[in-house]
Amino acid sequence: MKGLSRLLLGEGEAIRGAAAACHDGLLPDERQFQYAAKMNDLETMEKLFKKNVNINAVDTLKRTAFHFAVARSHVSVVDFLLHHKARLDMADQEGMNVLHFAAQNNSVKIVDYFLQDLHLNDLNKPDGNGKKPFLLASEKGHVDMVNSLITMKLFTSEEDKEGNTALHLAAKNGHSEVVEILLEQWEEINYFNQNGETPFYLSVEGGHEKCAELLLEAGSDINVLTQNNNSALQIAIQNGHLSLVTFLIDKNIDLVPKPKQKSSPLHLAVINNHLPVVKSLLDASHDINSLNHRQETPLHLAADLGNVELVEVLLKAGCNLKTMDKHGKTALAVASRSSHALIVDMIIKAERYYAMKQENLSHSNDGSDFSLSFKQDHSTQTQQIRSSLWNLAYNQLKPQEWKKLALFWKFTDEQIKAIEEQWTGRRSYKEHGHRMLLIWLHGILLARQNPVKQMHEDLVEAGFQTLAEKIRAASSTDMDSRKCLVS
Repeated sequence: MKGLSRLLLGEGEAIRGAAAACHDGLLPDERQFQYAAKMNDLETMEKLFKKNVNINAVDTLKRTAFHFAVARSHVSVVDFLLHHKARLDMADQEGMNVLHFAAQNNSVKIVDYFLQDLHLNDLNKPDGNGKKPFLLASEKGHVDMVNSLITMKLFTSEEDKEGNTALHLAAKNGHSEVVEILLEQWEEINYFNQNGETPFYLSVEGGHEKCAELLLEAGSDINVLTQNNNSALQIAIQNGHLSLVTFLIDKNIDLVPKPKQKSSPLHLAVINNHLPVVKSLLDASHDINSLNHRQETPLHLAADLGNVELVEVLLKAGCNLKTMDKHGKTALAVASRSSHALIVDMIIKAERYYAMKQENLSHSNDGSDFSLSFKQDHSTQTQQIRSSLWNLAYNQLKPQEWKKLALFWKFTDEQIKAIEEQWTGRRSYKEHGHRMLLIWLHGILLARQNPVKQMHEDLVEAGFQTLAEKIRAASSTDMDSRKCLVS
């Protein structure tokens, strides 16, 4: 039984070994030979060669020991393989021969050996992706390799299968030193690849400011569009590269979208929620009211997204609140339809504030007491009056009475409708009234008026005498309480 067990165990190991061999396509000796080539282990390679190992054996990626020796810059292993007649012309699955591997891995001595000593110039051909060794070296940013290949007259402006030149590949990957070297050799720097992308565009897309700067200094077109009508500024915005956006603006890139472009840079910044980029574009005098292909302003988009911070920035910058999209909707209507109550209230506050400014009914805001903001007020300074307004809305105003007050305070029909859109049941009027009162308070505070005094006077004038007296009594009680606390 023990003998049988050992026999079965041996068969199991053999099966596992065969499975491993199938996994990488190599026999055990061949796998060991390739590993020895990687590790610069000549002694093991010699032993295996004497056992008649196939030195040209390929793994599942069709790579030989020669590929690995070259990739690791093992000159002695390369000599061994050459001495034993290993094949140099074998290409892996990606069509890469040993010269490709050497160039890609910055094995300068190996490349020099192949080309200068052995004159194996036939190896200098495109791989499966159409990239010659020079393109591979540029793509990887190997400065020494690029310089060496230039010295050996192997510089090429040919492109790969995607239309990329060495300059495209170096710029795309942010290899500024290689870009600088290539620009000394280059003639046409605005060359398009198959996607209509220039080296400059690719450098911006990758977020590589130094490369972009070098290419601009060399005469790249900053406003060039790709086949998809994307500009360098647009791709920088989409990728959130603030420093590059600032760089491009400083270089006077065109902020006005071309006719074929569906969105302006500001639209894209809003869509991608890049608040710092939005601020940078506004600081550069980007048209805040530019329209996209749906006739939407950036505020329409921010309102639809429900982004409070973006809406705040656009409102404070003084965007046009009356512009309608192609469906006839203002930004307020868009926010209301999207159930963004906070945004609805912010836009109404802005509409009322700018209307007051235009009518000269409010003092100019110098920010000494209240900095201009349209966001929800959570300040301790207004906590007491906000509490009184909450009580008024939830405990004292009857259904429809908030609308009467809203009309008295010159809320527009569209504003009232927008507030009323967020309906949560038959008691929704309480929330609607509360929001309306807080919007009113915002305007009163910006106008530097006393909200308690103004509320009392307005309630009397609007026909709410009883409520007015309750407000006065409540405020007097609050004042007495505060006096007692102080004493």
